[in-house]
Amino acid sequence: MCVALGADAKYLTRFFWSLNQPPEIPAADPGVLAEQAVAALQLRPIRMGMVPEDKPGYVGLVGMPVWMWVDAPDPHTYGPATNTASDGSVTVTISAKVAKTLWEMGDGKSVTCTTAGTVYKDSYQKQPSPDCGYSYSTQGTYTIRATTTWDITWTVNTGQSGTIPLTLTATRTVAIGEVQVLVH
Repeated sequence: MCVALGADAKYLTRFFWSLNQPPEIPAADPGVLAEQAVAALQLRPIRMGMVPEDKPGYVGLVGMPVWMWVDAPDPHTYGPATNTASDGSVTVTISAKVAKTLWEMGDGKSVTCTTAGTVYKDSYQKQPSPDCGYSYSTQGTYTIRATTTWDITWTVNTGQSGTIPLTLTATRTVAIGEVQVLVH
């Protein structure tokens, strides 16, 4: 306790510090603080790496491997990322990382990858991706959606904890052609 006397000594002011919050002051909402901490991270969809590339003149082939990966993953697109938010005596710490990426291939099929994938190199030639790949069975131009599901957990210095669901989606197209052999 601290006691302060006014300048003219006509009044007395008392200050009292306590580890417990007085009941008349509402406690900060940990869930709101967690949402604020997540928003401050500015998480965004992945940059989609794929072979065949989404460039004019680049065409994949029916039956050939399509490689998919997260291009230049960072804390904002793939994690891991952490942050804190505080209000008074309440501090929330969050931890965020991508748990999986669902690649919807545009032909009604999908692939779920639990890694960032392997970046394709020319030396791999026609090998399939070891961890995140696909093969089309018909020619066409397909719109691919890559939806990342984030694993976001939060803990509070008061012992509470929780999770925040978050998915982010990126799209691109891929052209798939078909090779036909002519025999005379």
